[in-house]
Amino acid sequence: MNKWTQLLVKPSTSIIETMKIIDRTARQFAVVVDKENKLLGTITDGDIRRGILKGLALEATSQQIMNREPIYETEGKSLLFYKRILEQNNLKQLPVVNEKGQVNKIIFSDELDKVASKENVVVIMAGGLGTRLQPLTNNTPKPMLKIGDKPILETIISSFKSYGFTNFVLTVNYKKEQIKDYFQDGRFLGVNITYIDEEKRLGTAGALSLLESRPSQPFFVINGDLLTNINYEQLLEFHNSSESLATICVREHNYQIPYGVIEVDNDRLMSIKEKPIHQSFVNAGIYVLDPMTITHVPTDTFFDMPDLFNKLIKHNERVSAFPIREYWMDIGRVDDFEKANGEFSEVFK
Repeated sequence: MNKWTQLLVKPSTSIIETMKIIDRTARQFAVVVDKENKLLGTITDGDIRRGILKGLALEATSQQIMNREPIYETEGKSLLFYKRILEQNNLKQLPVVNEKGQVNKIIFSDELDKVASKENVVVIMAGGLGTRLQPLTNNTPKPMLKIGDKPILETIISSFKSYGFTNFVLTVNYKKEQIKDYFQDGRFLGVNITYIDEEKRLGTAGALSLLESRPSQPFFVINGDLLTNINYEQLLEFHNSSESLATICVREHNYQIPYGVIEVDNDRLMSIKEKPIHQSFVNAGIYVLDPMTITHVPTDTFFDMPDLFNKLIKHNERVSAFPIREYWMDIGRVDDFEKANGEFSEVFK
């Protein structure tokens, strides 16, 4: 029997039997499930003591003292994500359920203390002028604009950190001292940060030629004005399994033509489609690159990521596309900024 399964009790289990279970396992915690193993609630030592103070007999059922709204998570997320949930809620244990609501594991905080950080480098392009966001960017670099209660750039870094990525390189230019003064070496966030100073505009790929040393493993490149909750661990796994030299994240974009579209064959009318909706994939500004791609980046030259990918395609290198189905927002305009602020508390709980 798995150790965590010893903590499962039925709603009919008596309080005294539940006490014996949590004392025997030394976890001071039990999970109440129904006959199909679906999560109903949780019981802590404190719940038992409060029940006793209310006058409940020890023969009363666990259902009478359980927390009916426990904090839990769904399966399929990274250990570092679960660790963050535990830390944010000051928990020592976290039930994990499948899509049917059935408990399939319990994660304990003391077992996550040794979760190793990943060595893959994350390069964040944070040197943009943010012209379309003026006047918000007149005195503040775009990545330092606050969405919620912290800068966009901090949310990006924290999101990567939740999946174990702690090595960052920030390319900076416009009002770069604000970024450097705030983040410094990243120690206050539990990460390592170094900087590339762009003396002139080099584009979203050109700054890679300024890396002091070539990464030894596939590395991320992301624009410093994006908000997304994609699983970076899954993205890296996708890149590695596809055996690609480069992977670009794409987002489905729908747009409606505001007119009736006419299809003709010479002068013969074939059809009229009223205000059709077109679907396309657009560049989402997130990439995973093999270290070898840096050899394709010219030095001291303006060079954007689309230029790099087109060059790789021209050289018959394998490149892949990773579709983003999670939340994604490019903070390019003032209305994007306002929309992201309105959605932030729900998306980044």
